[in-house]
Amino acid sequence: MELLDKIDTHQASVAVIGLGYVGLPLARLFAEADFNTVGIDIDELKVDRVNRGENHIQHISLEFLAGFTRSELPESVERSPSACGNSTLSATSDYDVLEGVDVAIICVPTPLSKARDPDLSHIIAAADAISKRLHKGMLVVLESTTYPGSTEELILPRLLAQAPPNFEVGRDFYLAFSPERVDPGQTRWTISNTPKIIGGMTQYCAEVSSALYGSVVQQTVPVSSPRTAEMVKLLENTFRATNIAMVNEVAIICDRLGVDVWEVIEAASTKPFGFMPFQPGPGLGGHCLPIDPQYLAWKLKSLDYTARFVNLADEVNRSMPSYWVNKVQDALNQTGKPMKGSNVLVLGVTYKRDTDDIRESPALDIMDRLFEKGADLTFHDAYVRSVETDTFGLVSISDGDLAQGLTDADCVVIVADHTYYDWQRVREKATLIVDTRNALGDSLPKPAASLHDETLACGQ
Repeated sequence: MELLDKIDTHQASVAVIGLGYVGLPLARLFAEADFNTVGIDIDELKVDRVNRGENHIQHISLEFLAGFTRSELPESVERSPSACGNSTLSATSDYDVLEGVDVAIICVPTPLSKARDPDLSHIIAAADAISKRLHKGMLVVLESTTYPGSTEELILPRLLAQAPPNFEVGRDFYLAFSPERVDPGQTRWTISNTPKIIGGMTQYCAEVSSALYGSVVQQTVPVSSPRTAEMVKLLENTFRATNIAMVNEVAIICDRLGVDVWEVIEAASTKPFGFMPFQPGPGLGGHCLPIDPQYLAWKLKSLDYTARFVNLADEVNRSMPSYWVNKVQDALNQTGKPMKGSNVLVLGVTYKRDTDDIRESPALDIMDRLFEKGADLTFHDAYVRSVETDTFGLVSISDGDLAQGLTDADCVVIVADHTYYDWQRVREKATLIVDTRNALGDSLPKPAASLHDETLACGQ
C-alpha cells in the first residue's frame, strides 16, 4: 500500500524521536487520531513513564493511554499490525523500531553550546539513526528548529549516507521540514488548531507531509522549500525576541524617567493600528526565544553578514537578570540592609506562568547572581520541586510554609507570575517586593513612585 493511502486510512505507523515538550504532545496527537505511534527517547525514565501512562510534562495528560488498545479503534479504521505493539502509543529507546514504521519525525533539542554556537548533535544523531534504517516509502520530517538550509545541507546527506545506490528523495523516500509551534501551557492555541508550516524537499514530499499533518491539524500551510519553512520559524521567534528586547529597553528608559512602563504600554495599546503590545520582564526563557535567533545569526556569519538587530536584542535580553538583581540590591540598600546575608525569596522559577518549564529561565540567572552576591536565597514554585545550577542547588519551600517565608523574607522577588498566587496576600505578608512581571499592578493599586510603601516595580 502506498504511503498516501496508509495516511488516508490511518494505517501509517509514526515514530516521534524525542519525547519532550514538542515530541510528547505530537505523539499523543497522532495516537489520539488512531495512528500506531511510538515515541523514541534516550532517556529511559521518560520511556518508562510514557509506557505506564504517566505524565512527565505538567500540561500533557496521558490518562488516555490506560487500557487504550488497538481493539478499541473505530470500525472504520482498518486494523493492521503495529510496529508499536498493542497500544496506539508506546515508547522505546531502541531505534530499531524505525525499521517497521512509515514516518519518522525528529523533535529533539537544538540548544546552543557554551560558545553560543548551534549544538546540532541531537539532530545529527537522530538523522544517523534513521539512515541505518531508512527504507523505501518512508517519510522523514524534521521539526526541531535550526538554521535555514539544515534539512537540505545536513539531514539529507546523512540520510543518504547508508542508503542503497540511486536511492532518491521524492521517489524512494520523502523528506520535509515542518517547524514546531508549541507554546507550553497555552490552552487557546494547540498543535491541532495552529496552522502547520510544511516545506518538502520535492513537491511530492510536501504533498505526503501535508496529508500526514492534515489528518491531525486543522490547517497546513505548504511553502516552496524546507529552507523557506526553516526561515519562517526563525522569523517568528526573532520577531518576538527583538520586540521583547525593545520593550525591555523601554522599561529601563522609563525607570530612568520615573515613568510606569506598564501604564505606558496599556495606554499605547489603545491605538487600534500600528502598535502591538509586548511586556517587559526578567529576560527571555524557554527553548525557543533565547536560542532560535542565534541560529540565524550564526548562519549569517558564514555568509559574511552581521545580524545587527538579532545581536542587539540578545544583548538587551541577556542583561535583564542583572538589571533586576541591581533593583533588589538598591531596594535592600534603601531599607538599610546589604545584599549579603539578606533573606531573599524568589516567587516562581519557571520561564513563564503556569508551566513547569525551567529551560533557559531567567529566574535561574537571577538566582545565580543573588547567590553570588551573598543573599540567603530561598524560592517557591508549586510546579518545580528543586533547581540546580553550577552555583547552587535548592529545594522549593512548601506551600504550607509560603506565608511564613513571605513574612521572614527581607525581599521577595516575583519572577514567574503564576495564577495560583494570591497577590493580595503576597503584598500583605511581604515587607519589600521587587516585581519583575507587574503581577501586583492590575488587580491591586499601583505602588507609589517611591520606596515609602517598600514596593518596587519596573519604572518606579
